[in-house]
Amino acid sequence: MHTAEPVSSSPRATGSQPERDAPPDRAPVRHGSLRRAAPALILFAVTRLVGAVLVTAWALRVGLHPRSLFGQSWDARWSERIAEWGYGTFFPSAGTQGMSFSDLAFFPLYPALIKAGSAVLPIGRINTALLIAWTAAALAAWGIYAIGERLHGRRAGITLVLLWGLLPHSVVLTMAYTEPLLTACAAWALHALLIRRWLAAGALALLAGLARPSGIAVAAAVAATVVADAWSRRRAGQPQERAAWAAVLVAPLGWCGYVGWVGLQTGRPLGYFDVQGRWGSRFDFGRDSLEYVRHLILGGDRLMSYMVVAIIAAALVLLALALLERIPLPLAVYAGVLVIIALGGSHYFGSKPRFLLPAFPLLIPAALALAKARPRTAAVAVAALAGLSFFYGTYLLTVVSAPI
Repeated sequence: MHTAEPVSSSPRATGSQPERDAPPDRAPVRHGSLRRAAPALILFAVTRLVGAVLVTAWALRVGLHPRSLFGQSWDARWSERIAEWGYGTFFPSAGTQGMSFSDLAFFPLYPALIKAGSAVLPIGRINTALLIAWTAAALAAWGIYAIGERLHGRRAGITLVLLWGLLPHSVVLTMAYTEPLLTACAAWALHALLIRRWLAAGALALLAGLARPSGIAVAAAVAATVVADAWSRRRAGQPQERAAWAAVLVAPLGWCGYVGWVGLQTGRPLGYFDVQGRWGSRFDFGRDSLEYVRHLILGGDRLMSYMVVAIIAAALVLLALALLERIPLPLAVYAGVLVIIALGGSHYFGSKPRFLLPAFPLLIPAALALAKARPRTAAVAVAALAGLSFFYGTYLLTVVSAPI
């Protein structure tokens, strides 16, 4: 991976052959314009609509309410409660000794948007939460397309979005969860880094840090990219860009600000990590994950658990392939940090694929292969992925009782 040159969209910096009409680094973002992204967005919307229809049909068959599944399942309920009442909800665990649940574990951007939106829109908090999540998912797909097209051309951008929309856990993108919001902020922040719009990248990283705990991965990408750019400028005798260093300072403010605020609320500087610990969630360098895999091998478990292991293994393989593909530094750092956070954290083993959902740069090697494949081969691969995604998404929401 090149770190001796400023981030650029040139073939030398990205290892790709962009289209002839690719804009220069600081040109307006017409490469990711809505018109050019329309086919990718339509495909994404169709895949998610089909998935939602299948979940709805099966939910009605088994006596479940579809809107409750999409808008009030697990984490969605916490976000809605924070939007309505603010922070302060606490539940002791009735099942696991030493665990307790505080809403301080949830970052504030999504609940704040729900509260603001429900004050304006006469559709209620649940529908507002879903509308925000769906809008964020569409913006995320647009940003992912813009990155794919900039690096490898329009067809690669479309296939990258299609693969992201057909991941086994992509049903989350139609739920009132924070992953779409984080991915939207991250995708456009990374795109801003690729075209060296430093302040935009810093501001979007700040928002990502307010969306989810793993939003710190975007700030890490900003810092790594600025340091690499500054090093190459120093070697070339070029002046440093003040805006770039300003972006480094701005990028972590959202994440650090919320963690600091939780510290004030709890009376402990690192109180946020105590809150997460009481949920049973802490960073143990993957020890809990390895123990769970050992349990699956020796003791057996339900289908969901084996699927999680398969997805984690696929993520590690895709990360290796993405690094071999020499994806640009900001994408590599962002995806790598997300993988480390997801795999290194303890507890909630079944949620790890959801934590990896924003790590779309992992899909770049697969998107390139699909874009170069023969039409018949590509059609068979997409059909197989769609079948898996629709079946598994329906299974997760209507059959599995564990949180995702």
